[in-house]
Amino acid sequence: MNLSPFTSHPSPCLIGLSPMDDITDLPFRQLCKEFGADLLITEFIASEALNRDAEKSLRKMRFTEEQHPIGIQIFGANEEELLRCLEVVEKAEPDFIDINWGCPVRKVAGKGAGSGILQDIPKMLGITTSLVKRAHLPVTVKTRLGYSADSMKITDFAEALQDTGIAALSIHGRTKTQMYSGTADWTLIGEVKNNPRIHIPILGNGDITTAAQAIESKRYYGVDGLLIGRAAIGNPWIFEQCQRAFRGEPEREITVAERVDVCRRHLHMAVEFKGERTAIFEMRKHYGNYFKGLYNFKPYRLALVSTTTLADLDTLLDRIKEHYTTRTCNQLA
Repeated sequence: MNLSPFTSHPSPCLIGLSPMDDITDLPFRQLCKEFGADLLITEFIASEALNRDAEKSLRKMRFTEEQHPIGIQIFGANEEELLRCLEVVEKAEPDFIDINWGCPVRKVAGKGAGSGILQDIPKMLGITTSLVKRAHLPVTVKTRLGYSADSMKITDFAEALQDTGIAALSIHGRTKTQMYSGTADWTLIGEVKNNPRIHIPILGNGDITTAAQAIESKRYYGVDGLLIGRAAIGNPWIFEQCQRAFRGEPEREITVAERVDVCRRHLHMAVEFKGERTAIFEMRKHYGNYFKGLYNFKPYRLALVSTTTLADLDTLLDRIKEHYTTRTCNQLA
């Protein structure tokens, strides 16, 4: 079994893009890769949808050769459906298959999938074991600390997950009931990593928003890698910043012109990949971070999230570039 995505990489610390629905699509992953992400994972994909050949789900599996190493993440609560979808997933030839045992949103967890399965650890272990045995590619798991603060915690079942044969384990430092509130607790992630009986790579996830936090998380908890999620939205540069920090290099200034150019490229790639209407709607999640910190940017932000055609967005981006041409995105109000 080839574990190279987790054990052989050029960076001092493996830094990956955490999967996010309607965010980590092919165009955005491409940008993150170019700016230094070592590892990519697709948006999570429902096993049932793959088995129905649903067009949107099949599109989520698409990636370019440049995006290797990449994993396809699947979710579901039905073992038979999950096993059936393996054939479809493996035909796409990813480097590994990731099981989502961590999504906390109601439409997923409420059906016993994602972090909903953390209420039934034996079922989670049984399904994971079956998938590892059936798959011809390495299988990994992404999960949370537990279902709630007073339920079984990751430190209680991490070894059992390892015993299923998974190639790596990614842990988000919150429980299911926390959703995305509060602060990620890395203490338990560190306990799993430093358990002498754990030998698979452990990746930490949650609240990594700066290169300094990435350095601290690696140093204090000893994880094999870091997954960055929400902080990467509209900010693919965070991977470059982390890589530079781990190499001991100073942070590079990012001009407004570069922000506009990368945002425009992202927008155009998204339109080509998903069509103008869908791309314009989904890009609205990225604009806030692309231009975060710019003085008196609110009127432009409101215009970006209300403009409905690519031509008008191009014109608007030209205006932003011209208006802020002498500023950088590090200049705050």
